[in-house]
Amino acid sequence: MPHTLASLVNHTALKLTVLAGEDRLDVPVRWAHASELIDPVPYMEGGELLLITALKLDAEDPDVTRRYVRRIAEAGVVGLGFAIGVNYEDAPDALVTAAREAGLPLLGVPRRTPFIAISKAVSAAVAADQYRAVTAGFEAQRELTRAALSAEGPAELLARLAAHLDGWAALYDASGAVLAAAPDWAARRAARLADDVGRLRERPAPASSVVSDAAGDDRVELQALGTGRRARGVLAVGTGAPLGTAERYAVHSAVALLTLTTERSKALQDAEQRLGAAVLTMLLAGQPDHARAVAGQLYGGLLDAPFRMVVAESTTAEDAAAPAPAGAPPAVLDALGDAMDSAAARTGEAVLAVPDGTRLIALVADGGAAARACAEYAAAAEARFEAPSRARGRVARAEAGRGGPPIAVGLSAPTGPAAAAHAYRQAEQALSVARRRSRALVEHEDVAAGSVVPLLADDAVRAFADGLLRALREHDATGRGDLVASLRAWLSRHGQWDAAAADLGVHRHTLRYRMRRVEEILGRSLDDADVRMELWLALKATSVPPGE
Repeated sequence: MPHTLASLVNHTALKLTVLAGEDRLDVPVRWAHASELIDPVPYMEGGELLLITALKLDAEDPDVTRRYVRRIAEAGVVGLGFAIGVNYEDAPDALVTAAREAGLPLLGVPRRTPFIAISKAVSAAVAADQYRAVTAGFEAQRELTRAALSAEGPAELLARLAAHLDGWAALYDASGAVLAAAPDWAARRAARLADDVGRLRERPAPASSVVSDAAGDDRVELQALGTGRRARGVLAVGTGAPLGTAERYAVHSAVALLTLTTERSKALQDAEQRLGAAVLTMLLAGQPDHARAVAGQLYGGLLDAPFRMVVAESTTAEDAAAPAPAGAPPAVLDALGDAMDSAAARTGEAVLAVPDGTRLIALVADGGAAARACAEYAAAAEARFEAPSRARGRVARAEAGRGGPPIAVGLSAPTGPAAAAHAYRQAEQALSVARRRSRALVEHEDVAAGSVVPLLADDAVRAFADGLLRALREHDATGRGDLVASLRAWLSRHGQWDAAAADLGVHRHTLRYRMRRVEEILGRSLDDADVRMELWLALKATSVPPGE
């Protein structure tokens, strides 16, 4: 325990007496310092017992002593030791009164007790306390190491750590989900810190932060786990007071041990990534048997059941301008990979993920945890993008320079190894639609089941349509007929003259005349099915609002 004023008073060799502040003797003492300066505050750090003889201080002047005592108390001095029988035979009443008013303990030091004896007593106590803390820290380190090597692993380590801190501890994975907590009730408390954990995970490891639990009086310290540019996990410890030296040793030991258990070796990561890239290359080359042989136990289970192909890319200008180092994917793709890996690890399923420049290509089990994590991550990214400007509309966002969510993901239909190349094309097509529609995720099945009209909202398609219809619009602008509307009505009625004329409210002969004028102006025959198709798509393309 830290040395206190009470410990000094109870030190039989020092013979100290309490002159004021009897109820505040449990305050820890960091050091004992003698000073006769009228203003010693600039040389104080807080926590000191200040020893004086009042050589220069007029200790009998109430105003002088009141200002002196108030100033040192505000500076964090925890007690004042006054030498009796040196410059004053007894402690002046003004000094005692000032100490009581300021709530500052005042100790009487007898003449036969030198100040150096008090300093040595405090120094010895501080050294003994530090030794006890270091010893306890090493013992905690050994205990935590044994726990980390036990069958329960991190869960047992957290239980031992929480008991050593007389608090609680929780472990988060790379996606920010709570993996384990001790005691059991701490899991709910740890879940409330998701936002704080997310902010810490964005900082390079090692990193730490101290937060407050809004629902309790806990002081919560978060420690990032890992050695790379992104944290592989986070350790949270909650205590009722700041950590002491022994507790600090225990937390640092836990961080080191959990880093070893959560951070796989770089060589192993590289080997798995190369293996995954080889399996993916064989699948896309139409060699499913070779891919299955290479996949072995690591990815073999993934190829034995229907899987989906995921193609994701970052859409942020920052990632395009400053690509991640050493071939690593952009941060937003790295986070997506972490979310899928963490979800799959919790259910024991495999995920094959291969960074490809500014893209991430992955195989995930159809209906599995990784596929759900991918959809949830994309939904969260889209929600963050939509929230600030939902009322302003997509066009307003584009004008403001916010073209879409920071990630675009294309997801293929469920497939097997023999059709992996086709699934990759499906995922790419879905990705293209996601970019075009400013969506974070698009499934190929949704594209196939939807309308082709939204796909026409492309600048190149719109330019073609405008060029094809320009001559007709210029003709209509002169007031000599409504050829564009007539063409739309005739095509929508599949060339049925009476029905189309009725829609327009004109005679069928008038409509026939207008269609001949369309052919003359365009120099193309409406009997040609390809011409009719191009004109219909041009009319649809020019009717789709930009950005839809």
